[in-house]
Amino acid sequence: MSSVDPVRAIVVDRETDAADRPRLVSTLRELDVDELRTGPSAPDPADAVLLDVSYSSLNFKDGLAVSGRPGVTRSYPIVAGIDVVGTVAESADARWKPGDRVLLNGGGLSETRHGGYAEKALVPGGSLVRVPEALTDRQAAAIGTAGFTAMLSVLALERHGIGPDRGTVLVTGASGGVGSVAITLLARAGYTVAAVTGRSADNGDYLRSLGAAELIDRTELAEAGKPLQSQRWAAAIDSVGGIPLANVLAQVEYGGVVASCGLAASAELPTTVMPFILRAVSLVGINSVDAPLALREQAWSRLASDLDLARLDAMTDEIGLAEVFAAADDILAGRTRGRTVVAIGGGPTA
Repeated sequence: MSSVDPVRAIVVDRETDAADRPRLVSTLRELDVDELRTGPSAPDPADAVLLDVSYSSLNFKDGLAVSGRPGVTRSYPIVAGIDVVGTVAESADARWKPGDRVLLNGGGLSETRHGGYAEKALVPGGSLVRVPEALTDRQAAAIGTAGFTAMLSVLALERHGIGPDRGTVLVTGASGGVGSVAITLLARAGYTVAAVTGRSADNGDYLRSLGAAELIDRTELAEAGKPLQSQRWAAAIDSVGGIPLANVLAQVEYGGVVASCGLAASAELPTTVMPFILRAVSLVGINSVDAPLALREQAWSRLASDLDLARLDAMTDEIGLAEVFAAADDILAGRTRGRTVVAIGGGPTA
């Protein structure tokens, strides 16, 4: 691959403060493309694909990484951004040719290899998915890891026999990225959706516009409850974990399913085996980072056909690279809703 001019990127690095304590710091600076080739977990040259990045997006994990919180980035220095959407500039992988529109969610981006908050990205060709023709680059980024995770969660409910006729599906973290896309997907497919929110006054109209039929105040799930409670939900998609998830499990009907895909509240799960052995409830884990290619392609095919793109556009805000730092603080503080795309440039949008 040939050399190109330096590219702008948000880079997370490890340093020490005045007291010689380690800390993580993110900055917007220029990188040489050679740094992408020699960076952490760089792709095998025989599989490497160089992208002109058009968009990335902002997810909760991006907020953690850019704000210097531990638990996401594991190699340094590393380009942040767990999503990338762009156009192939050069490819050593025979599957791809210059001009192809492609995307990657997770797959180690911003964790063990350079991510999507840069004007160029060097990624393994074997992990890439073609952007569906029905989607623009901006829409693909708006879906991003959050929407991809939401689709994986819906697929999990389907695999366990939860159809629209089974009853109400509860969605926690409803105004966030995963929750917003999950509500839209479920409602369009005919499910009755109950949305959990801590800001009904601010987000009620928004959640109803996505298709939520009922709003549940977050405080109803916030305090530890009995191992088994009144059966209310046929299934649930949970992105918060902790006590709220424990209460959701206690309220799911016999034979119901809970797709667990996040830990915005806590990584702990203070529950018992009672929902599982007395009500045959299934707790299904959703891992978007390591999803195999066949599942990725299935999920993206379904997103292109099932998602209401007008609702997606309505829930999407756009920022530039320099605005990511403030937006990262906002998403961690719960001040965002829907999806935020990061416009980077370097490729067509349709």
